[in-house]
Amino acid sequence: MAQTKKTDNDFIRDKMDLRVAHLPDGDITVLDCFSGKGMIWRGVQKITGRKISTLPIDIRNDLTSFHLDGHNQQFMMTMDLSRFNVIDLDAYGVPHEQLQILFDRKYSGTVFVTFIQSFYGKMPLAILRGVGFIDEMIEKSPTLFGRRGWDYFRQWLAANGVTRIHHRSHHRKHYLCFMLHDTAVETRAPADQPATLPARRRRGREVLIAGPV
Repeated sequence: MAQTKKTDNDFIRDKMDLRVAHLPDGDITVLDCFSGKGMIWRGVQKITGRKISTLPIDIRNDLTSFHLDGHNQQFMMTMDLSRFNVIDLDAYGVPHEQLQILFDRKYSGTVFVTFIQSFYGKMPLAILRGVGFIDEMIEKSPTLFGRRGWDYFRQWLAANGVTRIHHRSHHRKHYLCFMLHDTAVETRAPADQPATLPARRRRGREVLIAGPV
């Protein structure tokens, strides 16, 4: 996974609001794969007053609360993911390896993702290969691919069956959610209102995005 500087509090209100707006019905069970200190889901529970159970995973050595200690991919590949109706990938980078596990295991449920390109904008090779680029092309113009990283990431999601996303964006930081194995037609609109035409990203607004770019 491509990494960037780790900051627990970056745009935390945006992250909470996105989750509050897109929680599934009924009781909520979250696999929190980059849990940190659990600030986001404690905030969501406080805001909504709903029953939310979380199973946190992290490799940090400064955590004193209960969590599964280790690399989340190892847990994700072996545990029964159907126990969770929400999977949270609030990563410090691009969690493409974790997403690929969800695609391969045909997970069905709500997924929250943080997508942050590194300072140099380099995109994971697996994503670029997944949307049709060969290594020779990527090696010749790595910065060119980085400039359109968010577009290629959305194409990669669409190629893996994601039909609709909601997101809030701040330059190279994108907080998004989607349903896996949802049959809705993908559209885009401000403030979560359905739209009929796709549009380019608007900084810091929650929108829907239509199809590969």
